[in-house]
Amino acid sequence: MKKIAIIGDRFMLPEVFREKIVEACGEDHDIRMLQQPWPDEPMEHGYAVEGMDGLKEYMGTADEIVDFVADAEIVITQLAPFSKGILAQLPSLKLIAVSRGGPVNIDMKAAREAGVLVVNTPGRNAGAVSEFTIGAILAETRLIRSGHESLRKGEWRGDLYRADVTGRELCEMTVGVVGYGNIGTKVVRLLRAFGTKVLVHDPYVQLSAEDRNAGVEHVSLDDLLSRSDVVTLHPRVTEETRQMMNAGTFAKMKKGAIFVNTARGPLVDYDALYEALTSGHLYSAMLETFAVEPVPADWPLLQLPNVTLTPHIAGASVRTVTYAAEMAAEEVRRYIAGLPPVNPC
Repeated sequence: MKKIAIIGDRFMLPEVFREKIVEACGEDHDIRMLQQPWPDEPMEHGYAVEGMDGLKEYMGTADEIVDFVADAEIVITQLAPFSKGILAQLPSLKLIAVSRGGPVNIDMKAAREAGVLVVNTPGRNAGAVSEFTIGAILAETRLIRSGHESLRKGEWRGDLYRADVTGRELCEMTVGVVGYGNIGTKVVRLLRAFGTKVLVHDPYVQLSAEDRNAGVEHVSLDDLLSRSDVVTLHPRVTEETRQMMNAGTFAKMKKGAIFVNTARGPLVDYDALYEALTSGHLYSAMLETFAVEPVPADWPLLQLPNVTLTPHIAGASVRTVTYAAEMAAEEVRRYIAGLPPVNPC
């Protein structure tokens, strides 16, 4: 029998974690559950909090986490923080399963020093984000946002049917996909179903044979920007990719192109994007994630008529919840059985 502490929230429900743990590992375990109030209450994004150095996107205080985990050997969570100080107070802890792509809420160096194995769930929301990305592209290319907003204001935009105003179909467009990981590959597959010409930029991977045979091109970033009617971002944030979309790269995009970001806010220089949108160089943008969340009420991009914005919800789907819980439960099963992890961090 293992002592298992589940720290869920109002998205990654603790009872779903428990259900999947019982399915994978049986009922003969001491399972305790805690539900945190995210997303109804904001998480801590990584600003200076004493004792939480280096942690980002977490929820909960040190005392709360230590008191709840106590003598548990296994923790499953999405947002609970595990700093060096917290880990030092949990000598029984041996495994943390984090239901997210990156364990930014855990001090990985301290976990290694404490002998705590950390596993994650890469690709848990890849399907959700890739579907959302297609919706974001269609909202811009088919004037869904423009039509919706005009009707809300009591305007019947019959002019949206004019040939010089109306939208274009994906089958006649070129879409540039930056980043060819779990999400980017799915976006490419969905775009191919529309008959879209697809360009991919990712210097660290090769195209699959299926994509290559379907006419997808692997190109430089400059080539992708200059040829694409739509550019959609899907890389991780690294020192190399931080603000990769800036004044210089926006200038290389086709005049009248559309920019979509369902990845991460720090990939974009928002001042440069504002200039590209107000100058008329870019036709429109769809933004789902931001460098600062929530965005300030007076943020200039909120005022532009050619921008669609959503509050970082692309990865939110019921399937994301169940799939992440299944992946975490499988890692727990393997740990209990003495097998190596599938996704060690």
